[in-house]
Amino acid sequence: MRGLHQPWSGKMKHNKPVYQRTLKNSISCVGVGIHSGKQASIVIHPAEENNGISFLRKDVPQGRGVIPAAWYSVTETRLSTILGNKYGTTVGTVEHLLAALRACGVDNAQIEIDGPEVPVMDGSAGPFVDLIKQTGTIDQKALRWAIWIKEPIEVRDGDKFAVIMPYDRTRITVEIDFSDLGVKPQRRSIELQDDSFRRDIAYARTFGFKSQIESLKKKGLARGGSLSNAVLVDQGKIVNKEGLRFQDEFVRHKILDCLGDLALVGLPVFGHYIAYKPGHALNVALIQRMFSQRSSWAYLPVDKIDQLLVEDAETESLDERVGGRASVH
Repeated sequence: MRGLHQPWSGKMKHNKPVYQRTLKNSISCVGVGIHSGKQASIVIHPAEENNGISFLRKDVPQGRGVIPAAWYSVTETRLSTILGNKYGTTVGTVEHLLAALRACGVDNAQIEIDGPEVPVMDGSAGPFVDLIKQTGTIDQKALRWAIWIKEPIEVRDGDKFAVIMPYDRTRITVEIDFSDLGVKPQRRSIELQDDSFRRDIAYARTFGFKSQIESLKKKGLARGGSLSNAVLVDQGKIVNKEGLRFQDEFVRHKILDCLGDLALVGLPVFGHYIAYKPGHALNVALIQRMFSQRSSWAYLPVDKIDQLLVEDAETESLDERVGGRASVH
């Protein structure tokens, strides 16, 4: 099977079980929050199977710090995704780290953090991916389950839209347009399998516009932003001396954000996510619509999905097969 350790495994040549994975060892890093401007350290620990991903704020009273990395925990989506729990404890800018964990095939982990915001590092998911790759991951005993999209699910907000379509792997297609701020339309489509995320998406940095900085800071945002952790655009020109890492770095970073938000589903999603001018609010709205539109997807073990895909290539349509077995959970 291609990319067996990945959450977006493709068609299997052999019907081999796909198991959940966690980190071999704990990993840690320290940095500043791009919006809060506060320094925070994180330690990512291995977790038992079926626990998923969660955050643990170590700087709040005991018993009040656990926050599931789940769509129902979202409390704010202004420029970043913020999660919270019933005690009012929050953790912000989670999307880059969650994208790295999902891309590296980590199903279960607990992230200890001693501040209100995940460190932005260099503005990309690259440093997190590097740490995960260095320590490695291990198979656990429980099977990995996934969501397989059977019918289109769509949300719109003015001229913006996001839709997820049936597809046999995980694919993300994004188009952005900041023409009024000097960035022309960019479009990119990528099938996330094997090492494509690390190679093409992980190191794309977050970006901002000089004309908006003062307004953002007055709102309590971008207080930790700098040229070392973001690309700054001034009337269409790149302020950073090193320039861009990719010619289309902006749309690549949007794909990164989309994957990080989709990780809040809690499971790999087999489908084609297509979006025009996406943001965190639109991504979360799509996930909410997905869970309210239960008939549009199936919840199955990854190896079962792969088996259905192989069988479909040989016999009847996949829609008919999954439609008859969609009541697993």
